[in-house]
Amino acid sequence: MFSDPQHNIEQLGLSSGAVVADLGAGLGFYSIEAAKAVAPMGKVYAVDVQKDLLDRLKKEIQKNHLGNIETIAGDLERLGGSKIRESSVDVAIASNILFMLEDKKTFLLEIKRILKKDGRLLLIDWAASFSQMGPHADHVIYKDDAVKLLAGVGFEFDREIHAGAHHYGIIFHKR
Repeated sequence: MFSDPQHNIEQLGLSSGAVVADLGAGLGFYSIEAAKAVAPMGKVYAVDVQKDLLDRLKKEIQKNHLGNIETIAGDLERLGGSKIRESSVDVAIASNILFMLEDKKTFLLEIKRILKKDGRLLLIDWAASFSQMGPHADHVIYKDDAVKLLAGVGFEFDREIHAGAHHYGIIFHKR
């Protein structure tokens, strides 16, 4: 792990009671940290297309006694694919997923669909291709390009966070 989920979640400033969606949750590093930050009244949806990763996350959830994470097998490149109700999420997290997606615009529109008015998005992705680490150079979504993509679907830049030596982190608001 080259980006520290606990540090990034602290910079995001989640509060107890918030509803969070970790999109492309993978093994759930962000889901677990977010669940701790929004406890006891908050909830985290951990969404991923890979059911085997969600099964591993379920074991971590049990091991850590976290009752406020719901795992969802979903296709984030389809509107409605997260299976999360419209305008029900305070904060969405998309870490190391944007560079992998074919349909980035639909993914961003799905985030916009599930976020409440003035909801926030924490986007973390690779800053570049680092020889044997991260995505191939052809797949990197550079920070300036990510900002343009998000502005194009109605997100407003809020601020950057320090997401590690190999990543950028940006917080956006739904307009």
